[in-house]
Parts: sequence; C-alpha cells; structure tokens
Amino acid sequence: MVSREQKRGVLHEKLQILRSVAHSHAEDDMSIISDASSYIKELKQKITKLNQEIASGQHAKVCQPLVRVEVLENGFLINVFMDKCIPGLLASILEAFDEIGLSVLEARATCTGSFRLQAVGEVGILKHHEEGDDLIDAHAVEQAVVQAIKNCPSN
Repeated sequence: MVSREQKRGVLHEKLQILRSVAHSHAEDDMSIISDASSYIKELKQKITKLNQEIASGQHAKVCQPLVRVEVLENGFLINVFMDKCIPGLLASILEAFDEIGLSVLEARATCTGSFRLQAVGEVGILKHHEEGDDLIDAHAVEQAVVQAIKNCPSN
C-alpha cells in the first residue's frame, strides 16, 4: 500500500513538472495550477488564431488561379488550373478569347472538383491584318484569362 508521504511526493513531482511546462514561478500548489490553467487558455487562443490564419490562407490559395501561356509557332498554348470549379467559368474564358481575337483550335476542359483547361489558340486572320501581330502576346492572353476569371458571374 502506498503511504501518504509517497502520494504527496508523487503529487509534488507532478506539480513541479506542470510548473516547468507552464513557465510558472509560483511556489504553492494552487498558484502553479492557476498559472497552468492560464497557460492552457493562452495556448488555446494561439491555436484558434493559427487555425483562422490557415483557413484564410487556404481560401486565398484556393481562389488563386494558375494561368500559363506558352507561345507556339502560330498561336498560344493556354493552361488554366483552379482548385475549385466555378459555374460559367469555361464560358467566361472562351468569351475572353473571342474578345481579344483568339480562335480556339483545340481545347480540353475538366470541371470535376477542380477546374482545368488546356487550349490551343491562334490569332484570327482579321486581327493579323487589321491590328498587327504585336498587339496580342502571351501576356495579353494571360491577362485576359485572369480578368475573365475575376469577372466570372459565379465567382
């Protein structure tokens, strides 16, 4: 059977461990417990704050589209990726292509969970003759896609 002194010794050791973990300078048992309780509340607040920061960071990441435009011999290879699928996004991007005079020759789109579009486009013949080749470059195509995503009605 464990004596009262042994129990008291074990309790004292555990309180000293608690005191060191909670960074307490208290000497009496109740103050150590009170400091530990305050420390736990402080840690819970830090956890809540970090979880909120993580959630807002992930939300920003989710909404951020990845748009890559590569120059091909007679046009562009456009890759678009987003972590979420927005209704009407494909139509919005295709309208943006039309507005800048980019004819889509081939396209592959996936809208299950995330949104992915790979398209090959070329500048229309009328745009070449009317406005010149240098007006539509890879950066202009990328900006048109990004703007279409931002302006998408469901976004």
